[in-house]
Amino acid sequence: MVKTFFALAAAVVLVGCASPYWPGPGAKGDSTLASGLRQYEEGNYGEWARMLQGALDQGLRDRDRGTAHKHLAFINCAEGRERQCREQFRRALAIDPRMELAPAEAGHPVWGPVFRALKAGR
Repeated sequence: MVKTFFALAAAVVLVGCASPYWPGPGAKGDSTLASGLRQYEEGNYGEWARMLQGALDQGLRDRDRGTAHKHLAFINCAEGRERQCREQFRRALAIDPRMELAPAEAGHPVWGPVFRALKAGR
């Protein structure tokens, strides 16, 4: 549990340095996605995952769907659920095969290697 907390805390610091994507108007789930990303920034990971899934369920534009799946991958990786992490990254890459992680995201020791392996087709 302590290890997970520190992994998530490091993730918040690293990803917080990156430019977060805040969706604009357009789809039903946009406000839920924005709220979920705010929960992430505040470290409320359980609420964050619930809101991101809710945003996906409500309907999002492709780019926003990719962003939601990417962030769900982060939480799954940080929680040690590699299979679910890989699946969320696969979904994100299926939506946007050219997706790249921000430098702070790509350098993360847990999900960075998972993302790179999937991106490379391994």
